[in-house]
Parts: sequence; C-alpha cells; structure tokens
Amino acid sequence: MSHTIVTNTCEGVADCVAACPVACIHQGPGKNVKGTDWYWIDFSTCIDCGICLQVCPVEKAILPEERPDLQKIIQ
Repeated sequence: MSHTIVTNTCEGVADCVAACPVACIHQGPGKNVKGTDWYWIDFSTCIDCGICLQVCPVEKAILPEERPDLQKIIQ
C-alpha cells in the first residue's frame, strides 16, 4: 500500500520530493483549490517508507494509506 498526497491540502512545499528514495512524487499541473502548486504520489512506485510523512510541514497533506479519491493522479 502506498501513501497519498491530498491534492487540495498540499501547499507545494516539495520537501517530500527531495526526501523520497524512489522518486515517486511528481508535480501536478496548474494549481489546486487553495491556489498552490501540488504534488502526487505514483502508487505503483511508492514503497510505503513514510519519509514523506515525516518531512511534510503541512498537516494532513499526506496520508499513510492509498486514497485515489483524495489525490489527482497524472499519468
């Protein structure tokens, strides 16, 4: 199971991108409902290490479960 970035909570800080050991976090196009940049996790690449949860400064922007209903996915 992978983690989920909640698209409309993410503030585009991107600490998670640099910390991810498997490069599964990618920038989404445009802005979210908050008007900020946002990122998404490729569920097929995520190894469920939890580092993104540890480094994200935005409360509840990343969940420790796979919730595609809360994350836009770009493929």
